[in-house]
Amino acid sequence: MEAVSDTDVQFWMAKAMNWGEDLSCSALLDTSRHLCSLRSFLQQVLQGLQQMSSTSEAMKTFPFVGQFLGRLCWNPCVIADERSQRLLLRCLSCLYSAEPLNAVERKANMWIKVVSLMTEEVIKSCDGLPNTARCLNGNIHTMSTAYVALVICPEMSPLIGALLKHFMLCGSSCLNQEFIKEINEALISKWLVLEDEAVVNLWCYSPTCLEGAAVSFLESVLSGHETMTQSLDKHVNDSLLPRASAHHCHIFLTVNEIYRNVLTEIDENLAVRALIQVFTACFLQRLTGQKPQDRLPLRAFFPNVTPCLLTPLLTAPSEVPREAWLDHLSWIRSLLQSVTENEEAGEDGRAYQAVFEAWFLLVQCGYWVDTAAELLVLAAPENAKSLLWLLTFFHHPTNRGHQRSQQTAVAREAWTHLRMLFLTCPPPPRHLCAVKELLSSSFSANLVLHLFSNFTVFSHGPVSIITEITDKVLTEAAVKRRALWILASIRCRLNSAATRDDRVYSRLRTLQDTLLQT
Repeated sequence: MEAVSDTDVQFWMAKAMNWGEDLSCSALLDTSRHLCSLRSFLQQVLQGLQQMSSTSEAMKTFPFVGQFLGRLCWNPCVIADERSQRLLLRCLSCLYSAEPLNAVERKANMWIKVVSLMTEEVIKSCDGLPNTARCLNGNIHTMSTAYVALVICPEMSPLIGALLKHFMLCGSSCLNQEFIKEINEALISKWLVLEDEAVVNLWCYSPTCLEGAAVSFLESVLSGHETMTQSLDKHVNDSLLPRASAHHCHIFLTVNEIYRNVLTEIDENLAVRALIQVFTACFLQRLTGQKPQDRLPLRAFFPNVTPCLLTPLLTAPSEVPREAWLDHLSWIRSLLQSVTENEEAGEDGRAYQAVFEAWFLLVQCGYWVDTAAELLVLAAPENAKSLLWLLTFFHHPTNRGHQRSQQTAVAREAWTHLRMLFLTCPPPPRHLCAVKELLSSSFSANLVLHLFSNFTVFSHGPVSIITEITDKVLTEAAVKRRALWILASIRCRLNSAATRDDRVYSRLRTLQDTLLQT
């Protein structure tokens, strides 16, 4: 590294003092002529500061640096030059102390507060000063360009938030794309913490950042064991995606399309289905919490779905009296069945698309499928038909080779064996073997597992018997993991129920612990 000579220090200190905040033509011209050599000097200073172990050591080695950098921060010509500004701020970041230990380090932190002053300037431009805001657009781009290398500095968070807010209010701000990219990567890597409003503004500004956040959250949920046993709805709400979606329709449509594409690729993945279901439920809770005059119609969020399906499916079970659940589910079944009958009658692409849209909405509103599975635990045979059809359509939406009747027959067979297994004491071995055999079949394994999981939670037998049956039936690790996702989905529905059944919650917790331990 080239040493910083005393002659250079004296020369540049004199220049910084002479320039000051002078806006005269001669001062600006002199500054412009020296910008190239100033950048070279700042690069030397930066390299020297980067070798220091502390702010105190830096100030001792370069006693001039605080006053020098402070004067340059107020020079409009230096600040306007992107490369000079970036070098200047990188030098300042080297002097920052998260926990200043002495007066020197505290003084250095005060110099770095120029960032806070810039934040205030941007915020003022957002608050009732539209003409000033428009004039600042060029400066906004210059600032964002200069701060690319500094986004993870703690002092930068308020300024980043102010720059993103400026865009949301003014609409015409142009932020440096490299700056946006660095913010997004820092957020995903947990190196940067922003206020919720700033994160949502970032997603509004950059579809790429929104897509990255949605995919990153999906991956984190699917790879984490704790999301299967803890409150999945809490994880989803903490992601900010439901809240942002309720306030910005385009965010919901983007996130929805991402999860829709993932589900299309791996439609048998119960974890993806559980996440989509819980995300939609959390989004609807946020949407209904808005004032009616601020709320967009549901049709705006679900533009591809047959309108008659929206009200029955998007109404949560907690909003319907329990004694009316069966009638409500029969209504849903009849509407969906009419869509599938249109598919069977015609061979054009529109009929297939209508079935897919109806099925995807059912996946989003999977709490009604879970409700149907709960009712099947104690349902009378005459009431089981519509509930079993709904469960079958949820797991097998297509009618390839006219197999829907065969799949419905498997569902009824599984339901019959499960009734005998869970409602008879002691559990008959013949029915236990039959359930294990059905679970081992790839034809309807998830459907049978869905039914089995609901019987374990909602049947009235002793917990000891239920856990014994679970241990004997669910022997493979992959099957246990799928069962845990079904239980996580059930738990989220219970969390939003009108009343809490402590017996069911206790049993659910026991079952989750049993599956994790074994």
